[in-house]
Amino acid sequence: MAEKALCLLIGYLFGCILTAEVIVKHKTGKSVSEFGTGNPGMANVMRIFGFWTGAAVLAGDLIKTVTAVLICCLLFGRSSIVPSGEPLGQYAVLWAGLGAVLGHNWPVWRRMRGGKGVAVTCMAIFLFSPLWGLISDVAGMLVVFLTGYLPLGAVVITTLFAIFAGIFYGPQALVPALALALIMLSRHYPGLIRSLKGTEEKNAQYLKISK
Repeated sequence: MAEKALCLLIGYLFGCILTAEVIVKHKTGKSVSEFGTGNPGMANVMRIFGFWTGAAVLAGDLIKTVTAVLICCLLFGRSSIVPSGEPLGQYAVLWAGLGAVLGHNWPVWRRMRGGKGVAVTCMAIFLFSPLWGLISDVAGMLVVFLTGYLPLGAVVITTLFAIFAGIFYGPQALVPALALALIMLSRHYPGLIRSLKGTEEKNAQYLKISK
C-alpha cells in the first residue's frame, strides 16, 4: 500500500507540470486559460495555435508520464520499502500513470483546474501493456477520426483497457484501470452527452497540419 501511495504521489507531482501552460506562456506571455476553452491540453492548444504547437504539448505530456513511470519502476518495480511487502512489479506503471492523470487533471497549484488527461492516460496504459494499451488507444483514435468526437474516443480507450486489464492481468490491474476509466468518464461526461446528441463540436479537424 505504501508503494502504491508513493507511486500516486510521484505521478501526481509530474502530472502537475502542465505542458500547455508552459508552452503557451512562452509563446504569448499569457496563460493557456485565456485561449479557447481554457483547457490546458493538446486539443485546445492545437485548435488555437496549430498542429505543431499542439504536437509540442502532446510530446511534453507524454514525456512527463514516461518519466514518472520510469522513476516508480526503478524505485518499486523490483523492491519494496516495507520489509514484508511485495514489489509492485509492472503494476507500478499503472499506479504512477494514475497519479500523473490526477496531477494533470487536478493540479494543486492551479486550484485543481487542469486538463482532461487523454494523452497522459494513453501513454500510461501503453507503457503498462504495449499490446492491449495500443489496441485500446488505436480503437479510441479510430472512433475520433470516424465520428470527429474526442469525448467519445476518450471514453472508448479507457473502457476497453479496463476490460482487457481485468481479463488478462486480474484485480491488481483492474482497480487502477477502472479508476482511469471513471476519471475519463467524469471529465468527458458533458461532451459525451453532446456527442451522442450530435451537438458536440468536432475535434478531428484540429489534427490537420496548419498554422
